[in-house]
Amino acid sequence: MSVTNSSTIARKPHHTVAAPAWRVPAADLLRPPAYFRWKVILDRTLAALLLAPGLPMIALMVLLVRLTSRGPGIFRQVRVGQRGRKFTIHKIRTMRHDAEAASGPVWTQARDPRITLVGRVLRKFHLDELPQLLNVLKGEMSLIGPRPERPEFVHVLAEAIPGYLNRLAVPPGVTGLAQVNLPPDTDLDSVRRKLALDCEYIRRAGPWLDIRLFSGTLLRIFKVPERWLLPVLGLRRKVTIPAIPEGVSSGENGNGSDHAPATPTSVLIQAAGDPAKGDGDPSSHRHRRSKHLRGYGSVKPR
Repeated sequence: MSVTNSSTIARKPHHTVAAPAWRVPAADLLRPPAYFRWKVILDRTLAALLLAPGLPMIALMVLLVRLTSRGPGIFRQVRVGQRGRKFTIHKIRTMRHDAEAASGPVWTQARDPRITLVGRVLRKFHLDELPQLLNVLKGEMSLIGPRPERPEFVHVLAEAIPGYLNRLAVPPGVTGLAQVNLPPDTDLDSVRRKLALDCEYIRRAGPWLDIRLFSGTLLRIFKVPERWLLPVLGLRRKVTIPAIPEGVSSGENGNGSDHAPATPTSVLIQAAGDPAKGDGDPSSHRHRRSKHLRGYGSVKPR
């Protein structure tokens, strides 16, 4: 399993595979504050209150999507939740129905041609995320937390980035500290920056931080300028990521490039080896994600 550079694509036979089912022991992850023990009650209560006005909006958006493009209005996709548990996330479909028929799983790019005209508007105002309130109500997600990733990408990124699985210590969120500070992922460095912010949130989460993040997300939807919004709410963060430690490489078997960013089209999901030998189980690589690598990167308020 590797994240490779585009120059290696032609040389390496590869095929897309679903990551094997696995669970991450709590002892191997960051220890979240006691706040998370009762946070789920607050999440479900607020999600229920938001769904009351949200359901008519969801129905209207589904109708609009169905009228303007072929395919279902609700998009369902498997994501990885707390401690590696998989769940089905719900979103308003913003891409063509056959968006990944030819390419397989790839990251969304800026001005992605797969996104429909209506989808661009929904994404601009983050309205496509509204159905995830159902996931929060079911206890699969939280309103605030690290964004859930696809199993295909988690399996690759866990091998490429030390400490990546720490973000699975808490339930995934609809929005989070990383989302209000950073743009969507485009390469390994952007993933590492978000990981640093996700780890900061896991360590410092509390009611006041969640209130500020929820308020900041709502105000961003209404296009309140970030240049003063984030400082006023105390959410502005400057993230510094170190070079990859010696002996840890993003290339296959440790012999790949030292730190060449992977682009969305060069993230290859390859067979992880024989699961019976432990090659496909993240716990068999625990030495590469030991506790001293937690919170990969440093975060400073600014």
